[in-house]
Amino acid sequence: MSVAVAPREARAGERGGPRPTARRHHGPSIWMAGPALALFGVFAVVPLLGVVVLSFMSWDGLGDPVWAGIDNWGRTLADPVTQNAMRLTVVVTVVSWLFQAPVSLLLGVFMAGRQRYRAVLPLLFSAAAVAIAYRALLDPNFGLGTALGIPWLSQDWIGDPDLALWVVLFVIGWCFVPFHSLLYQGGVRQIPRSMYEAALLDGAGRVQQFLHITLPQLKYTIITSSTLMIVGSLTYFDLIFVLTNGGPGNATRILPLDMYLTGFRSYDMGKASVIAVVLVVVGLTVSLLLNRLSGANKMESQMEGL
Repeated sequence: MSVAVAPREARAGERGGPRPTARRHHGPSIWMAGPALALFGVFAVVPLLGVVVLSFMSWDGLGDPVWAGIDNWGRTLADPVTQNAMRLTVVVTVVSWLFQAPVSLLLGVFMAGRQRYRAVLPLLFSAAAVAIAYRALLDPNFGLGTALGIPWLSQDWIGDPDLALWVVLFVIGWCFVPFHSLLYQGGVRQIPRSMYEAALLDGAGRVQQFLHITLPQLKYTIITSSTLMIVGSLTYFDLIFVLTNGGPGNATRILPLDMYLTGFRSYDMGKASVIAVVLVVVGLTVSLLLNRLSGANKMESQMEGL
C-alpha cells in the first residue's frame, strides 16, 4: 500500500502560508542610500578629485591654471616651512593622543559611576570660541595672571616660541577631552554589572576590575576614540588660527594651517593642494591601519542576545 505525499509547495499553499518561491526583501532598499551617496559624491568625492588635479597645476587663484606636473610636489616636499609643519603635526598628533586618551578614559569611567559632581565637565563644540577665551585669559597685560596678581601666569604664553606649542596642546586637550570622556562614559555603562559582581565575589579589587574587565570591554571604544583623536589632529585649524595664527614665527604652523596660509596668503593654490592631498592620504591610511591592526573592522556585539 502506497501513500501519496503532496509536494511541499502544495502543502504550503493549502495552509495559506507564503510560497517558498516568493522572495521577500527584508530591510531598507539600497536605493534609499542614493540621495546620501549623491550628496557625498558631489560635495566630497568631486572636490577631492579636483584638488588632486590642482596639485599638478600652477595657479594663483585668479588666472588660468597652468600644468606644472610633479614640480609642485617636489617644491612642496622640499620646502623647509612645510617640512617643519609636518614635524609639528606629528608632535601635535602624538602628544594630543598621549594626553587626551588616558585623561578621557579615566574621566569617562569616573562619570559612569555614582559619584557626586560626576557630570561637571566643560563641553564646548566651538573651537574658535575656546581659542578666543584662552587668548584673553593668557594675555600678559590684561589676562588672568594680571587679574590674580600672579607673576608666573603673566608671562607671554602665546608669544614665546618655546611655550606656544605646549599652550596649544593644552587648549586642544581642554577642548576635546570632554567629548571623548562622554564616549567612554557610554561605553562603560554598556558593560554588564554581573561581570563586576562576579569579580567582586572572587576578591578582585577596583584596580583589577579596571584592568581585567573595564579595559578589555572598552576595546572598540578605545579604537574609535583614538581614531577620532589622531585623524582629528590632522584637521586642527580654527583653534590654532584664532589662538596663535601659526606663530610666533612658525612655532605652531601645522599642516592644515600651512595649507591655508600657502593658498590664501601666498596665493599658491597648487602647493596648497599638494598639502591637502597629503593630509587626506595620511588621514585615510592611519584610520585604515588602526581598524585593520585592531580588528575593529570585524566589530561584533559583546552583549548576549543582540
